[in-house]
Amino acid sequence: MPEQRDARRMVELAAVTGAHGVAGEVRLKLFGEGVEALSAHASFNAKETGRALTLKKVRSDNKGGAIARFAEISNRNEAEKLRGTVLTVSRDDLPALGEGEYYHADLIGLTATTESGEPLGTVIAIENFGATDIVEIEKAPPPEKGQKTFMVPMTPQAVIEWDAERLVIATEFAED
Repeated sequence: MPEQRDARRMVELAAVTGAHGVAGEVRLKLFGEGVEALSAHASFNAKETGRALTLKKVRSDNKGGAIARFAEISNRNEAEKLRGTVLTVSRDDLPALGEGEYYHADLIGLTATTESGEPLGTVIAIENFGATDIVEIEKAPPPEKGQKTFMVPMTPQAVIEWDAERLVIATEFAED
C-alpha cells in the first residue's frame, strides 16, 4: 500500500493531445476545473518521464480544452513529441478542501468496506456522467464469473464516510 499512497500524491490535471501551430504550443485535454485551475500552477511534471515543464502561458481553446506554451518547448517538433504526455502536480500543491469535498486522487486506492466493516474491495476509479460522481470498486477477491467491479454513487446515502484509509459504503449499496 505505501507505493499506492505515493502514486496518489501526484494528481493528473491535463494531457497533451498534440502540437498547435509552429512555435511550440500544445493542445491540452483538461481533467480539472478548466483553464483557471491549470493556470494556478507554474510548473508540471510529465507523468511518463518525470520531466519538469514550466508553464509560460495558457488559454482556452473555446472547445473545453486549452492551448499552452512551456518554456522548455520551442518548436512544433518538440511539441509533437509531448503528444500523450500527462501533466501532473503534487497533491500538496492543490488548494485545501472544504468539509465534504475531495479530490478524485484521494479516493482512488482506498479500501472499500460496508458500515459493519465487511471488506468489499478497492476504489479503482471515479466517474461522472452528469448527475454526481460514481465510485467504481474492484471486488476483493474478484469472482471467477460475473462482474469484477461495481459502482456506487458518491452520495451521503451510499457513501457514509471516508478518510485517508477507507471508504465506508452503506450495506444496501454493496454488491455481492
